[in-house]
Formats: sequence, structure tokens, C-alpha cells
Amino acid sequence: MILSWRRLRASRGGNKSSELLDGNLQTEITIPTYFRCPISLDLMKDPVTLSTGITYDRENIEKWIEAGNQTCPVSNQVLMSFDQIPNHAIRKMIQDWCVQNRSNGIERIPTPRIPVTQYEVSQICSRIAVSTKRGDHKSCRELVGKIKAWGKESDRNKRCIVNNGTGCVLSDAFYSFTSSNISIEKHADLLKEILSVLTWMFPLGEEGRLKLGSATSLGGMVWLLKSGNLSARQNVVVVLKELLSVNQRHADSLAEIEGVAEALVKMIREPICPKATKASLTAIFFMISPSATSVRSTSRFVELGLVPLLLEILVDAEKGICERALGVLTGICDSKEGREEAYKNALTVPILVKKMLRVSELVTEFAVCILWKLCRNDKKDENGVLLEALQAGAFQKFLVLLQVGCGESLKDKATELLKLLNIRRIGLDCVDSSMDFKYLKRPF
Repeated sequence: MILSWRRLRASRGGNKSSELLDGNLQTEITIPTYFRCPISLDLMKDPVTLSTGITYDRENIEKWIEAGNQTCPVSNQVLMSFDQIPNHAIRKMIQDWCVQNRSNGIERIPTPRIPVTQYEVSQICSRIAVSTKRGDHKSCRELVGKIKAWGKESDRNKRCIVNNGTGCVLSDAFYSFTSSNISIEKHADLLKEILSVLTWMFPLGEEGRLKLGSATSLGGMVWLLKSGNLSARQNVVVVLKELLSVNQRHADSLAEIEGVAEALVKMIREPICPKATKASLTAIFFMISPSATSVRSTSRFVELGLVPLLLEILVDAEKGICERALGVLTGICDSKEGREEAYKNALTVPILVKKMLRVSELVTEFAVCILWKLCRNDKKDENGVLLEALQAGAFQKFLVLLQVGCGESLKDKATELLKLLNIRRIGLDCVDSSMDFKYLKRPF
């Protein structure tokens, strides 16, 4: 068999005329058949042997078994055991072969780490539970650090850790150390470590969600969101996003905590990374979704200047952020205060029209919904929304939207807006929606 790796190198010595004709020489490297994984036919990096005696690359055979297969791919024998025994002899031979062919550009495969086992995960979870009950901050932090290190080694380790109830144990530890008599500040390093692991533990079980979504745990997260370093703050909003997306009660509980709105707005105003910005916008979206506390939450976000901030980031936001920002703006425009802020901003209508039919279907839906809310609550067009929309080319875009097709709700809104715009378009020269709006003064 011939390996697909090819190394281009200049010919050495020989006739110079042949060098000009041939240019670079290609060298083909033959890989011994028994160094190849029978599934992928690629060079094995972590060879393991099954109970049938056949050796495979660990990653490939794990995918085979996880897909529900219960037979050996080569012999087709039913596997009596799914144990995978590292084949150190073959791995050492492969490494030696790589070293021998180093001059041909082949790198030596690193010695793989032994993957974590279900037993090891269960043992460390038990030790964390014991340390939590004793209030042993130091021991608990060391054990959580061990889990974090295991997770960094491979995705396979992460799956093993998640599937053995670690998320529930860590949620309980977070709850216990935030509800202790000692101040949260003294446990801050442990709480940060737990959250950094919990970010890849979702979805959590019911018990874990209840512990992590309690008012006590949420209070600890808000404290870290206001006082933690950049990494801690990012982890907090990621965990909050996952929690709030599961249960609206968590959003209501979070809204009751003092300072959470300010902390989330700060995450958007002073972005850490796109992931953190998206998570913050998602958390705000759930906090202003219709509920017992949403009206208060919306008013607070409006007071903090969220509307102009959203319009600012929408100017050149990528798809994911654009969808979430418009989702939040849609919720805010349900309130009178939110609409007033939107009316006052010179960027509102041009940006909404600009984003329609350009970014994604969801963005188009949100943009139409916001324009509909603004126009429906301003029937006399006292704020000039309809006139501005016409000048930005909204009429043409609504026509295109109806032609390409859309959902019934969106279709009804677009039709109603077209009727309102048609009344005011007589004698008005509509400007193409692709125009640049650099002439507009930003209110920020």
C-alpha cells in the first residue's frame, strides 16, 4: 500500500538539464499494512486490541462501538467484551518506523495517554462529594482540577466524565460552597474551577439543574460575573445561557438578583469574545421573555442603554450575534420604553431594513417583527418610521419577501406593513435599500 503523504524535495546532484526538466522529485512512502487501522486504513496513533485479537486505532473503534455495533469489524464476531487493551508493541514499532522515515517528512506519533475509565470517574466523584460535605475547600479544588485535566486530554475523556454523573456532583459542590457561612470570596478560586468544567457538562440532570439554578447558586454566579476575571465571567455567562434555556423559572430567579442586568450589559459593552457575547445576549433574551418579572427586567435593560448598544453592534455583527441581538431587541420593543428608545435612534430603521433578506431567515423575521411593532404603535407616523422605512427601501424588500415565501405570521406582518407603506409612498422617491448609511450620525 502507498501512503498518501508525499514530500517534495529538490533533486540533488545529477544532470542540471534533468533538474530543469523534472523540477522537484516526489517520493512515495510505503506504510506496512499492519500499521494501518483496518477501519480507516490510516496510520494508527493509539492502537488497541479487542477480545477478538484484532488491533484498531482507538478513536475509530470507539466510534464503531458508539454507533451501536456489537461485532468486530474485521472478523464479524460478536464482541463478548468492549474492553480495549493498548497494544504497546505495535505502537512502539509504529513510533520507530516514524523515526526511521523522519528524513522523508514523517513526524513521530506521540505516546497516547491512557484514557480515563468509568471506575476512575466514579471514584473521584465520590471523593468530591465527601470533600463537599466536610467543607474541605482545598481537597475539592484539587479533585476538580483533576477532572479538568482529564477533560483537556481528549473528547473521549469528556464523554466518559459527563456520562457518569459528574455534572450533578459539581453542581452540588457549587451550591454547597456558595451557601456556606464563609464568604463567597474565600471560595472564589474553587467556584471558578467548577464553572470552567461545568461549561462542557450540559445538559445536566434534573438534580444538577435544581442545585445550579437555585437562588443561592445563581447569586454566586452573579458575584463572579461582577467580580471575577475575564475567564470566570465568560464561564458564568455560558453556564447561565444553558440553565435559562431549560427553565424560565431560572430566568425569573436570576432577574431578582441585584446587579445582574448591569453585569450582563457590561459583558456586551466590553466584549471578551464572540462566544461570551452570544451567551450574554441569550441570557438577556430569556430574562425579558414574557414572565412575572420580564417587565421589570426589560425596563432595567432599557435604562442601562441596551437599545443603542444593540444597534451599535448590529452594524457589523456576524450572523450569530446579529440573530441574538435582534432577538433581544424584538423583546424590548414589546415595551413602550423600549420602543421610545428605538424611535430616538437614527440607526434603528436603516439597520433593520439593511439586515432583511441579507443575513439569515431568523434575522429577517426579527427585523420585520420589530418594524411591525414600531409602526403598529405609531399609526400616525409621528416618529417618521414609515417615511424612513420607505426611504431605506423597505417597500421593495417586503415585496420580495412575499414573493420568495415565508411563514403565515411573518406574511401577515409584511402584508400589513406594505399597506401602511403604500399609503405614504405616493410621490415619494424610494431609495435603494443597498445604499450606505454613513451619513447618519450615530447616537453613541
